[in-house]
Amino acid sequence: MPRIAGVNIPENKRIEISLTYIYGIGRTLSKKLLAELKIDENKKAQDLTQKELNDLKDLIEKNYKIEGDLRRQVMINIKRLKDIGTWRGHRHAKGLPVRGQRTKTNTRTVRGNIRKTMGSGRKPAATPT
Repeated sequence: MPRIAGVNIPENKRIEISLTYIYGIGRTLSKKLLAELKIDENKKAQDLTQKELNDLKDLIEKNYKIEGDLRRQVMINIKRLKDIGTWRGHRHAKGLPVRGQRTKTNTRTVRGNIRKTMGSGRKPAATPT
């Protein structure tokens, strides 16, 4: 199993898809990296030569912020929003949607009110007296 940036990438998938298992690399960046190194996107990860793997590792680690560094930067950005007391910071602290989504109906999982099936999680109907 090839290992890039401390992440084992799946070997039975196309390299374009396998690279997206690394935090911070999506499909677009994956295609860009492979085009820059002239590696076929449809090649399986297990079929890469050692030279291609090393070139890919070097390019990713030197030019892009990924995995731990990127996660740390995101956490610092969120902490900064909380510290200066912005609306977005408050929403992050409360665990609510940050970007203006409605919360009356669509954020059950974020709020912790998970209903597995229709009717579960609801209050029982009032009994007539």
